[in-house]
Amino acid sequence: MAEGEQFIVGADPQGLAVGQALRMANRHGLIAGATGTGKTVTLQRLIETFSDAGVAVFAADIKGDLSGLGAAGAPQGKVAERIASMPWLNHQPKAYPLTLWDVHGQSGHPLRTTLSEMGPLLLGALLELTASQQAALYAAFKVADREGLLLLDLKDLKALLAHLKSNPQVLGEDSALFTSTSSQALLRKLAGLEQQGAEALFGEPALQLEDILHPDRDGRGRIHLLDASRLVHEAPKVYATFLLWLLAELFEQLPERGDAEKPLLALFFDEAHLLFADTPKALQDRLEQVVRLIRSKGVGVYFVTQSPGDLPDAVLAQLGLRIQHGLRAFTTKEQKSLRAVADGFRPNPAIDSLAVLTELGIGEALVGTLEAKGTPAMVQRVAVAPPQSRIGPLTDAERAVLIRQSPLAGRYDKSFDRESAYEMLQMRTEQAGTQQAERAAAASSGQQGAGLGSAAGELLGGFAGQVVKTAMRQAANQLGRQLVRGLLGSLMGGNKR
Repeated sequence: MAEGEQFIVGADPQGLAVGQALRMANRHGLIAGATGTGKTVTLQRLIETFSDAGVAVFAADIKGDLSGLGAAGAPQGKVAERIASMPWLNHQPKAYPLTLWDVHGQSGHPLRTTLSEMGPLLLGALLELTASQQAALYAAFKVADREGLLLLDLKDLKALLAHLKSNPQVLGEDSALFTSTSSQALLRKLAGLEQQGAEALFGEPALQLEDILHPDRDGRGRIHLLDASRLVHEAPKVYATFLLWLLAELFEQLPERGDAEKPLLALFFDEAHLLFADTPKALQDRLEQVVRLIRSKGVGVYFVTQSPGDLPDAVLAQLGLRIQHGLRAFTTKEQKSLRAVADGFRPNPAIDSLAVLTELGIGEALVGTLEAKGTPAMVQRVAVAPPQSRIGPLTDAERAVLIRQSPLAGRYDKSFDRESAYEMLQMRTEQAGTQQAERAAAASSGQQGAGLGSAAGELLGGFAGQVVKTAMRQAANQLGRQLVRGLLGSLMGGNKR
């Protein structure tokens, strides 16, 4: 819950509130810690904080637990004790405005984008293409743009690749980039993507960003939750690529906002290491640039992972709020990583960060915030404030009610397939086949006429030809006489009258 111009993370050992100015929330952040240390509850608390402040939220739900945001909490046991230890918290159990999404359309509204919107760079990363295959994909997209061929789903791209393979002249100066080998490789990659069930991600209606940014009727920021529990295990590349696409789309479409009093949107990326694993350098450079610049668009990006070491140094350097739950260090390598985590905070003379990291209990964390001028504050040991919504997932029946009553109900649930590259190329093929058949028929007719004339000439050149000529002369003479007779008779008849 936002407290004035601050959002509160929790309390220090003296029971004082620890938080950060809301206007610093677009400086991004990190929530890290070993499994079972309380990252999910902390994430839920921060999401509520942004929603209460009127900030829209998009978050990935890896385990399904975050769906509890849609129901009021019922604190008891240790959770109730912690609430009691924070009398200034003004804790009020309540449900939050929640929209559920699911790429497969089973536990939320179907979530889609199009290949044209994703573009060749992200798609190439998703397909894990080589340099030559990536060049061929760029060439294919270039032709699609030039010829007005919409690439909405996977069948559109497959149709385009088949078209270019059969008609390489269409590529023009890029024909050298698109070989038969690269075409076959791209088609194999697309087939592998289909086997992962990724075709559900591509199509229409595609996600519209304004639907994410629109506030709830009571002024709170609406929370958009992607159920990634199945996706992250079956198709982790698809999960990561979609989140990268969303980040890139926001960067491209949102206007500059400068230093606003609060962010427009907060993004929470769980299993953040997947966003950077095996990422081509060109894409990683682009991602680092977007993370650095998107804060001026009013977007705060929060990465959730087990260790800060899962993120590139260039990204870590841009993160303002840092919430580090407990870590375990048994090996020499783990101890070295632990020291690097401790050194990432601004030192506090009252705290031995390295020692505290292995002592933290569930729901406790080392927290580094930003001061009013944007400089890092000294690290503090914090008991994280409990969320006001339910800790734990919704039931299937509760999910169904939320989906049915959603403001977006019916808008994304039914897919449609308008005319795009597949249909346009199919139409061209049919038209080309019809024209070819017509030309073949015309040519065949001309050849038959020429054949008859040639045969008649041969006959006329021989004895039989002489017979034919004689018969034709006789017929002509007889016809001439009949015409003369008819004409004279007509004249004579006219004289008689």
